[in-house]
Amino acid sequence: MSERIIIVGGVAGGASVATRLRRLNEDAEIVMYEAGPYISFANCGLPYYVGQTIPDRDSLFVSTPDDMQGDFNIDVHVNSKVTSIDSANKEITIQTPEDSIQDHYDKLILSTGANPVVPKFPGLADAHNVFTVRTVPDVDQITDYIENNAPKHATVIGGGFIGLEMVENLRNRGLDVTLVEATPQVMPNLDFEMAQFLHEHLALNGIDVHLNTKLEAFSNAGHTLTFAGGDSINTDLVILAIGIRPNSQLAKDAGVKTNDRGFITVNDHFETNLPDIYAIGDVITVQNAITNQTVSIPLAGPANRQGRYLADDLAGIDRQNPAVLGTSVAKVFALTTASTGVNERQLKALNMPYEVVHLHPNSSAGYYPGAAPIELKVLFSPEGDILGAQAVGTKGVAKRIDIISTAIRFHAKVAELADVEVAYAPPYASAKDPVNFAGYMAGDIQDKLVTTIQWHQVDDLLSKGAYFLDVRNPDELLAEPALAHAVNIPRNQIRDRLSELPKDQPIYVYCAAGLRGYNVARVLTQRGFNAINLDGGLKTYRTAKYQLSKPEPSATKPVTNQAEVSKSTSQNVTQVELDACGLQCPGPILKVKNAMQELDDGQQLKVTASDFGFYKDIDAWAKATDNTILNNEIQGDKVVATIQKGQNTAPCPTDAPQTAPTNVTKTNEEGTTIVVFDGDFDKAIASLIIAQGAAAMGQPVTMFFTFWGLNVIKKPGVKLHKKGMAKMFDMALPHGAQKLPLSKLNMLGAGRSMMKKLMHSNNVDQLDTMLKKAQDAGVKMVACTMSMDLMGVQQEELIDGIELGGVAAYLGDARQRNTSLFI
Repeated sequence: MSERIIIVGGVAGGASVATRLRRLNEDAEIVMYEAGPYISFANCGLPYYVGQTIPDRDSLFVSTPDDMQGDFNIDVHVNSKVTSIDSANKEITIQTPEDSIQDHYDKLILSTGANPVVPKFPGLADAHNVFTVRTVPDVDQITDYIENNAPKHATVIGGGFIGLEMVENLRNRGLDVTLVEATPQVMPNLDFEMAQFLHEHLALNGIDVHLNTKLEAFSNAGHTLTFAGGDSINTDLVILAIGIRPNSQLAKDAGVKTNDRGFITVNDHFETNLPDIYAIGDVITVQNAITNQTVSIPLAGPANRQGRYLADDLAGIDRQNPAVLGTSVAKVFALTTASTGVNERQLKALNMPYEVVHLHPNSSAGYYPGAAPIELKVLFSPEGDILGAQAVGTKGVAKRIDIISTAIRFHAKVAELADVEVAYAPPYASAKDPVNFAGYMAGDIQDKLVTTIQWHQVDDLLSKGAYFLDVRNPDELLAEPALAHAVNIPRNQIRDRLSELPKDQPIYVYCAAGLRGYNVARVLTQRGFNAINLDGGLKTYRTAKYQLSKPEPSATKPVTNQAEVSKSTSQNVTQVELDACGLQCPGPILKVKNAMQELDDGQQLKVTASDFGFYKDIDAWAKATDNTILNNEIQGDKVVATIQKGQNTAPCPTDAPQTAPTNVTKTNEEGTTIVVFDGDFDKAIASLIIAQGAAAMGQPVTMFFTFWGLNVIKKPGVKLHKKGMAKMFDMALPHGAQKLPLSKLNMLGAGRSMMKKLMHSNNVDQLDTMLKKAQDAGVKMVACTMSMDLMGVQQEELIDGIELGGVAAYLGDARQRNTSLFI
């Protein structure tokens, strides 16, 4: 008599085990029960159907019940939910649309998958605009809602794979999108500094990102969301992508063993604790290939592989459930992010020793058009075992992670990555591939040729007065200032200036991306210095310190009006095109500088770069060098900026939108700039009264807060952990506008209190109110970054809405105003 094998669940693992079984055993009776209306559909493609990247709904279906019957002689029942298992009698009960029936099995395979986590939020029951993304009916509901209700704004709760894919696809549908994540970062498989590349890119694409923000309740029929702490937002559409939980209640009711999170426990051959009952896919636990822990890793690749291997085992081919690395990849607008193995956060939690390398190579030969940067991080043990890797970039990301994943699977050592032979031609790779470079760098650390520090150690070292050596070229400092108190000696001058360096303390060397720092560290080490390189360079550090703010202009919304550029070009203004793709910082800026030197005032340079960091670098460089940004935008996976040499003082054409490009104002137009140097209460009042008055008269106003004036714009009550001189300044200086002393008759604060009472009795706004009103009136407030560094003031201490800038930022405004004050 033939064996009757029943499979519960028809997606991924279930479909894989069924078809593989038939190929191995033509005589077995194979029956599949699926609770939903569809089997074998591409659930990973669901977000892209919502975003219309996949326009045809039928493309989501890999196979149908008729296909399974006709091609594989598999009896498939959809809309048939298995409600109970009688393991003693080997029977199951199935609820169909028409009736409740029983069926008998010889072998039972559970591939029931997982369900979205939907907490019982207050107000959720009354909301009809809240959806999850797990099945085809889920996305049918979302697309129907969009088409029938024309929502303008969507909120996605959860920054994992599904959450970020939905963010992008809802944005592609034309909605404004807010992303809410309860933890400090998106993508939990990444470490924080790598996730920061995604945070910045989301902002560049117009996404309003809220981290460390926990949803607490719905109201207004789901159109108002309230968060922990009391903040709230209004929205038209909500996607819950908080996570998943195993769909294992059927198994638990039957006595199948699960772990404390509800995932089914199986042995190496997918057997549960009950005879002839097996389980595969998202519902089971697996072994982590790095830590050997029993974990859940719900990914389509392992689920399909498990289905194949279980079929082999049932057909008499010995297969074991392999340990899982969790290799994954995701698309986030123009970026790709991928990882394999474990991350640094996991290693710290397990107290596992490790080393790290960060590198920022190109996806292919830098001189070949189309090369783009890859941000790569590799973790390895002191013994050289590869523990994990993460990468972010626009091209070649998945390829590099796949190589490293393969190396881990076959137990290669990290230094052996240098020996990987990657297919090379300029359009596809470099002669020294990024994977090879990772092997070189790790090998140097293991061979003790270089000692490194990580980005998160920098601030502590700076607070202790450590000696930092910046080996970048001076031009690079215009776009990205040096670390506080760092000494700048360009790499090509280092051998001639060794006498300027101390030998009685460590020298922490850094450059833009780490390579020049390594080269200088090698020079200094051989000359008797204690040189330590900043791993990943300033790019890793600055990215890790990136602060989310209001969304940047969207990729579809240029910074300034393109009509201005087109108009000036049509009026015979010379425009030179410059390709800076394939260049990493400082390459694009240096190339722009050299090209601008060849232009005359008024001529334009249109630059295309593949490094997204160029988006902000070019704006800072133009301000520092008195050039004009006419246009700066993200176009797909490139940054495209148009810069005019010199300051544009001509009025906009009358038929063009009357919006001045960045940095474009009339010279000496009516306006006011105020340097707020003093930190006295009464002088701050005077400066804000003048600023509000000038703004009320329609004048542009810039307030530049420097040295003691920084105390005026501090947030009250913010306490940061500081050390050294920064801590001393913090203890000695007032915290916020309400604590400022009077310049005369302060009397240990009593005079200030009397002044506040007089202000109140005379209906004069208090200082914090003045600050808010000045900002609301359009007063531009800039904090001097140099003064912040000297006095140990951090951006987190300043009130919202403050811009950061150097003296060039102030002077750029001052030269265009007819009134300048120093208070």
